[in-house]
Amino acid sequence: MASSTGIIGKCRVFMYAASSDHPNSLPIPLVAKMYAIIIVVESRKFSPPTTFPLHQRNAMPRKAHTNGTLRKPHPWGAPPWTVDFRPAPRALPDHVDFAIVGAGFSGLSAAAWLRRFAPGRSVLVLESASLGNGASGRTGGMALSETAAGNLPGLGDVLAGYKKILRAFRIDSRLTLPGVWELGRSAPATKGSGPAGKHSPISWSDSGELKVFRRVPGGTVDPGKVLAGLARAAENAGTRIAEHAEVRALDFSNPPRLHVRRNHRGRMHQKEIRAEQVLLATNAFSLELSGLRAAAVPKLTFALATAPLSTAQLKTIGLSSRRPFYTVDLPYLWGRLLESNGVIFGAGLVPPYVGRPSRFPIGNRSIKNAVRDLRRYDVRRGESAARLRWLEDRVRHLHPALASVRITHRWGGPILLTKKMRPIFQHHPRSKQVIVLAGYNGHGVALSVYLGQWAAQALLARRPLPRW
Repeated sequence: MASSTGIIGKCRVFMYAASSDHPNSLPIPLVAKMYAIIIVVESRKFSPPTTFPLHQRNAMPRKAHTNGTLRKPHPWGAPPWTVDFRPAPRALPDHVDFAIVGAGFSGLSAAAWLRRFAPGRSVLVLESASLGNGASGRTGGMALSETAAGNLPGLGDVLAGYKKILRAFRIDSRLTLPGVWELGRSAPATKGSGPAGKHSPISWSDSGELKVFRRVPGGTVDPGKVLAGLARAAENAGTRIAEHAEVRALDFSNPPRLHVRRNHRGRMHQKEIRAEQVLLATNAFSLELSGLRAAAVPKLTFALATAPLSTAQLKTIGLSSRRPFYTVDLPYLWGRLLESNGVIFGAGLVPPYVGRPSRFPIGNRSIKNAVRDLRRYDVRRGESAARLRWLEDRVRHLHPALASVRITHRWGGPILLTKKMRPIFQHHPRSKQVIVLAGYNGHGVALSVYLGQWAAQALLARRPLPRW
């Protein structure tokens, strides 16, 4: 999922698993590349904590985020990743040079780079939930080049830049870049797709015969390790990271003022923070805050992971090369291997897309009236549970070797779709002191980290924003 982080390679047509919410529907052309579901910057709406004395920074244990039984089950389920880092609890300041809203890939990357570029400037990251509870911790971990709309002016080499960033911060991300298979149907249910490859290692049954078309640049990472690594690098450089600190409002004054509600052990605390500059990296959340309510549509997308497969099973289903994959036609499907030899498969969106392909992602209803609150969905019931059952049924019918495979994880994650499938990277319409970075369209695992560095340069007036 993707992101997880959805995918699309150089093939220029495909749709999120979601468009296959109705497998018999018309294809949805996207000039895009989707990557393993789920993208960037999170901002779940929990009520947030307040102050901790500075001396507690080193005294308190740094507990890892796990999917342990002591935690209340998340309504979106549990991915197979863990985030083994928790920021030191500290008091919120009255004033900072840079405030970043959203502790996902983009926000944490920007924070780490700000402190590296300008170690004398103060940086605060505000996260409404905890690290890993948003898109970045729920992606499928598939890293692809370019954007969902292909290459854009001035973008540069995303994968090369991503590798450099991980190396610069010494993040053990488990990054591998063996390439990505693009799959298509030999008897496609949708119009416009070409014949599948004659020597394909994959031959699956899914609304036609799925085979490999070609290989495109890309690979996989462990999203939990990337997220933890970026957070650790940012904090070690001097960034304050505050979990459960929700920005309830933003005054576009000079300087901007953030109204924060923080929850600590059930007690709510209010705080007003002045920031010389602000980066809003909340992606599918807080659309009113970022001014994206009329420009983007949030969705929940889904994935599941199987128990480890044997070497013989992987060879039988055509995944012995360990390359991730995605389809170039509908119904959409993507997937990848885990280090354990389990396989992740992803597809499906809620709410489902309804409308003509040419109007995606707006559909038959105005974007302004679209469903906004993804928190109402629960993978254990309703539409979300139905999508996961549909996905599991597809997986079990892909190949006889998968018919009785055990499913170990089922989960969903937020994704933000934009009108032109391009990332939104611009000044807020109400203030030049506020930058908005969001909307990776399922292609954010590598891109969000890469653009986080660019955002830091833009905040420091070292690089102009792109004109996308």
